[in-house]
Amino acid sequence: MSALLYLIPIAVLLGLLGLGAFLWALKTGQFDDLDGAASRILFDDDPPESKDS
Repeated sequence: MSALLYLIPIAVLLGLLGLGAFLWALKTGQFDDLDGAASRILFDDDPPESKDS
């Protein structure tokens, strides 16, 4: 029973820490562009270099 006195506050603290990290990610815009990364992989950023030797 005495172990619960330690485990419950630790669990609440970890839950609040996770919630704070999630709210921070929302505030900084981590979830704004969900489709951009998926379509960005399909396109090349740099055009191929020509070999003019």
